[in-house]
Amino acid sequence: MLSQVVKISILFLLGFCTLIEPVFSQDQFEFSGKRKRQQINFKAARGLVVVPMYINHKGPFNFILDTGVGITIITDPKLKDSLDLKYLRKMQLYGLGEDTSLSAYTTPFLDFKVGAAQAKSCAAAILDQDVLNLSGYAGMPIHGLLGYDFFKSFKVRINYQSRFLKIYKNNLSIFLRKGNRINLDIEENKPYVNVIADATEHKKIPLKMLIDTGSGNTLSLESYQKSPFPLPNKFVIANLGVGLGGNIRGFKGRLEKLKIGKFGLDSIIAAFPYYEDVAAKITSVERNGSIGNPFFKKFDVLFDYQNSCIYLKGNTTLKEPFEYDMSGLELVASGNKFDEFFVTRVEIGSPADEFGVKVGDQLLSINFNPAEKLSLDEICQIFSSKNDRSLYLEMARGQDIYRGILTLKRRI
Repeated sequence: MLSQVVKISILFLLGFCTLIEPVFSQDQFEFSGKRKRQQINFKAARGLVVVPMYINHKGPFNFILDTGVGITIITDPKLKDSLDLKYLRKMQLYGLGEDTSLSAYTTPFLDFKVGAAQAKSCAAAILDQDVLNLSGYAGMPIHGLLGYDFFKSFKVRINYQSRFLKIYKNNLSIFLRKGNRINLDIEENKPYVNVIADATEHKKIPLKMLIDTGSGNTLSLESYQKSPFPLPNKFVIANLGVGLGGNIRGFKGRLEKLKIGKFGLDSIIAAFPYYEDVAAKITSVERNGSIGNPFFKKFDVLFDYQNSCIYLKGNTTLKEPFEYDMSGLELVASGNKFDEFFVTRVEIGSPADEFGVKVGDQLLSINFNPAEKLSLDEICQIFSSKNDRSLYLEMARGQDIYRGILTLKRRI
């Protein structure tokens, strides 16, 4: 991936939902009338699933469908005023990353609507500051995260290639034909799965992993036997994202193999966060790491929380190799239309570093295609497309413009 500015959904894993959920109990989503199922089209932003949701009959607002959160999160603080929210209770949140805290509000009286599914008098948390900048990461407006309360209410099928959700009432007998059923443990409102990994000098390691559809990392390997997960022989220093507690530092490398159910996937891009930034701060469900959306994009997926399982069926991308950014650039989208792209980080020794790119520079064009005509998704795909591919870039530094050839290099 081009940018790892946000590791989206590890942000609320520490005590956040335990602070809120005993105070406000949320109703589940339900269909009105006799409806039993519905198909909902979604937007794919950096590979994440973004669904339209109405709040108090206003919207639609863009929410990331995120199994890694246990309560609905409004990440755009401007909605606090535009929705005229009342009965707000202020609180301090502490999360993963460096040692900082963040103010947020809770409110118990919101009505949500996704497609024909509604939930009334629900609780939500509203961030006081947009520290995560999910909109800049996704390249489109993002207003929040929708998690457990949606998944517990339905059987949820995600077809990444066709970009649609299908949601079914829990009392229907639904499964993926020719799909592989894999048991889940639903603990503290989040799904965990047992997998087998092959890592450097360690073969067939059993791991307990959080399924985190709101994560932009394919895998996050946080700990093994209560110590930092062993690094592979080849890795790069990386900024793995932003949590409630600040930046999440670490490395990117490859895991030799991961077996989930009957599927064995090789040479998977993995994040290895600093132990003190993530694993040492997790005091709830003990785990080894998490599996993110770039992994599940290779499957047709059906979540069935009621029966504590997930179904996986490989799609046409299953055997395609996992790739990582080959430029060394991290970008964020800005502007009213999120069509301006600025450099937030340059990896030392990378092609971008050798090209002379500096933090704050703006990407103007790639191969004579104006950047404003490209989505952040498309730019990410270009920069992770092919080893030794040459790209003609046009960049701006203030009023100065510079141009030249940048040759991609596979770094891990």
